[in-house]
Amino acid sequence: FVYVVFLLFQILGAVILGFGIWILADKTSFIAVLQMSSPSLKTGAYILIGVGALTMLMGFLGCLGAVNEIRCLLGLYFTCLMVILITQIAAGLVIYFQKETLKEELSHIIGTLIEDYDPLNDDERNLQDAWDYVQTQIACCGWAGAQDWENNKILINQSMTAYPCSCSNSSKDFQVDSGFCNLDVPVNGTASYADWPVHEQGCMDGVEKWLKDNLGIILGVCTGVAVIELLGMILSISLCKNIHSEDYTKVPKS
Repeated sequence: FVYVVFLLFQILGAVILGFGIWILADKTSFIAVLQMSSPSLKTGAYILIGVGALTMLMGFLGCLGAVNEIRCLLGLYFTCLMVILITQIAAGLVIYFQKETLKEELSHIIGTLIEDYDPLNDDERNLQDAWDYVQTQIACCGWAGAQDWENNKILINQSMTAYPCSCSNSSKDFQVDSGFCNLDVPVNGTASYADWPVHEQGCMDGVEKWLKDNLGIILGVCTGVAVIELLGMILSISLCKNIHSEDYTKVPKS
């Protein structure tokens, strides 16, 4: 049982490490939009990579301490695990109490992206493709709604007679998931977002709906991680109490 717990920590560390690497490497989802727009998410990804590597190392140290009955390694394991658990709880509380601020920051990021969206701008190609992917997959348009695209400089110059193809709800545009599509019949040479054949739902509502639909899974994963960490802490402190004397001759020599 002891070794199973430590093995779980090795797996948990690998998962956290992999998640951090995925955030940095992903180029085709909503995470990519945040990662390329907000330096804080990049910092968070590096923190996840560090925590994952540390968790894997702790699992190894805990296993080594249990096998060789070394109290200092088990104590170090307990201390590091407690610090990580407290940090996770603090991060969760910060996110919860700062959610409105985070939502405003996210609205600003997406608003700037939509305003400056230009299919001919190769420098922002990855970011724009990621946002097109989000709108296509969630079946949404803009952040609050399609009206956000009325701030786009190119669409303003075209008197709103074009619209973002990735927002389209028309079957003829399904093969086009980026750039701008032209309206078939402009009204008096001008139009508005109300004339566009696009999804009415804003991506903010789509993302919130996805979070609500998957809230149980998210909470379940977080609870599972916390339970494993608490179990590891209880196990390590119990082993420490049961070790009355340390025999350092059991420590493998390099």
